[in-house]
Amino acid sequence: MKNFIDDIFSRFIVALAPMEDVTDTSFRRICKSYGADLVFTEFVAADGLLRNGEKSWKKLHFDEDERPIGIQLFGNNAESLVAAAKIAEEADPDFIDLNFGCPVKKVVDKGGGAALLKDIPRMIQITKDVVRNTEKPVFVKTRLGWDEKSIVITGLAEQLQDAGISALTIHGRTKVQMYKGSADWTLIGEVKNNPRIIIPVIGNGDVDSAEKAKEMKDRYGIDGVMIGRAAIGNPWIFRAIKEYLNSGQTVTPPLISERLEMALRHLASSVNNKGERLAILEMRKHYSNIFRALPDFRQFRMKLVTADSFEAVKDIFKEVAEFYK
Repeated sequence: MKNFIDDIFSRFIVALAPMEDVTDTSFRRICKSYGADLVFTEFVAADGLLRNGEKSWKKLHFDEDERPIGIQLFGNNAESLVAAAKIAEEADPDFIDLNFGCPVKKVVDKGGGAALLKDIPRMIQITKDVVRNTEKPVFVKTRLGWDEKSIVITGLAEQLQDAGISALTIHGRTKVQMYKGSADWTLIGEVKNNPRIIIPVIGNGDVDSAEKAKEMKDRYGIDGVMIGRAAIGNPWIFRAIKEYLNSGQTVTPPLISERLEMALRHLASSVNNKGERLAILEMRKHYSNIFRALPDFRQFRMKLVTADSFEAVKDIFKEVAEFYK
């Protein structure tokens, strides 16, 4: 287990954040092809697995070229999360990731995700029990605290490490902040530079460019960055970050031909995995970023967000290619 962690973090990593209805196997494979070092499934409800919920079970699927990959679980008690971790382990991911940071109401209202920032003893007990009952490395993703009056991350990081986790991802906001305001990376850096912390620390929040990724790496000495919303419709961000870190060179934006090829590949894979209707609906959130900064693109965007078949989307892509030729 230690060799596996040492191998992953032998260099600075750029990870794709788990995002519901975004980071399915199709999008993860796209991001891997552009340089993502580490990917995570969409978060999987422990109770959903235990109830044999079809949606939860489908999220356990991944392809070999996605490795290293973690299955991210959320829940509110040790018994269900231990049982879910055992089920997830059978899918043979590289690690299990516990979500103690999701601020979404439907998750928090069930006592999962960031809700556990209000019950640290329970969070630690869950972590200990999952670590004790799985052969896979266990990662944790969490936030700074519930709100600005209860910032707990510096002490919490030590407790989670002592509970046996192998790596920690910190989103630099509180639960109450959701995704508003600016992420506080000084606290992420404080955790990483705590002499007691020996596990890898990944920083998350507001990294939306290669320059920002390098700044966080150099300033705080973290072991990696996690890219979330900035990757939606923009898998090229991984390539850009890698190139900038390796050579200091800025990658030029992708040509329209590459954008169209990637979008078609993504959609075709999603149609194959999820069916035409759902794939087309979920793909709509990607278009604005895929075709960002193209002049006069609005006419095509309106067509894309109303197209209701794969063939219709392909026809629109042909129009786009011809228009920007």
